[in-house]
Amino acid sequence: MTIQAFPCEVDYYKTEDGTVPFREWLEALRDINGRAKIRVRIDRARLGNLGNHKHLADGVWELRLDYGPGYRVYFAKEENRLILLLLGGDKDTQKRDIAQATDYLQDYRRRR
Repeated sequence: MTIQAFPCEVDYYKTEDGTVPFREWLEALRDINGRAKIRVRIDRARLGNLGNHKHLADGVWELRLDYGPGYRVYFAKEENRLILLLLGGDKDTQKRDIAQATDYLQDYRRRR
């Protein structure tokens, strides 16, 4: 299963208390070059070019960056016009991050 390449809007998942997990993760990265590469990758996704990505489960996808510790951007695609950024992580924290991203997506859909 692949996602069609259409330009779309990018938004951030917010918890009920207004926390934005993806933004907090990105801003906490010490790797300035990694942060820049992640931002460029999100800009490309906004234009419809998802590059190296994979469907994981329950509507959660990952963008895979072959840089540093293997950065991952977890997202959901809603109605082929919105990319919802859920969480970021790397290869070392992947299992925990996928579970958390799945929980975030369920929460988003429940409150929508």
